[in-house]
Amino acid sequence: MRANVTATLSTLTTITLTLLILGAVLLVNTNLNRTLSGLERQAEVAAFLTPDADGAALLGHVQSMTGVSSAELIPKDQVLAEMTRDYPYTQQAAALAGNPFPDTLRMRVADVEQTRVVAAAAGMLQGVESVEYGAGYVDQAARTLATLRTVGTLLVGLLLGGTLLSILNAVQISMYARRSEINVMRMLGATRSFIQWPYLIEGVLLGLGGAALAGLVLLPVAAELTRRAAELVPALPLAQGWGHLLTLWLGLAALGAIVGLLGGWLASGRYLQELE
Repeated sequence: MRANVTATLSTLTTITLTLLILGAVLLVNTNLNRTLSGLERQAEVAAFLTPDADGAALLGHVQSMTGVSSAELIPKDQVLAEMTRDYPYTQQAAALAGNPFPDTLRMRVADVEQTRVVAAAAGMLQGVESVEYGAGYVDQAARTLATLRTVGTLLVGLLLGGTLLSILNAVQISMYARRSEINVMRMLGATRSFIQWPYLIEGVLLGLGGAALAGLVLLPVAAELTRRAAELVPALPLAQGWGHLLTLWLGLAALGAIVGLLGGWLASGRYLQELE
């Protein structure tokens, strides 16, 4: 009995630590997805047109290009007005030398990873003099965030697998400790599902217990770290607020319960199959 309790507590501790790390990874992954989505919304390709270019025809062409979510033609007078607003000295230079800016096509890109492709395609169009899209920043940021997101997803899968193995081990130890009672139940004609139910519940309770303990540690720490990160870098679209963190906690609880149920079912089924 003592060995069974020790094994259960050990498993609960392991599950708690695993779900704690899993929750942290999910939180980081969520913020990475939000950052990448924000970058995608801001990804823009600017095509500068030659003086004799047919802007309307080019606009219609780029709007049908793969990867372009929206496009607009900005006349050179509007470009000058925007530059004058941001850089007042531009107006003085324009008064002396005239408007130096060309008509510009601005294209929003649906997927930030397609920015280079869209820029290359736009640059080959007749009437386009040059293209600008912040190659160094956009490409590097997109690759970095995409890599981190992939790593985060793999970590989530590994941690869920570790949680499942922990519950499998705990349920098998519990069934072995009660092997005499299980044999008596089998001799009395108890069905497999009747014998399995208590261990399915045990697996679910282990998952829920681990999620509850992990949440008690994770939520206040995550709230404080997110608040400080938002103060340091206000431009980052971080998921803030207790509402989001409570949703994360409920998600952990659901994952814990599902993995616990699956672990209990697999472990009890395997044990009973060995007895047969």
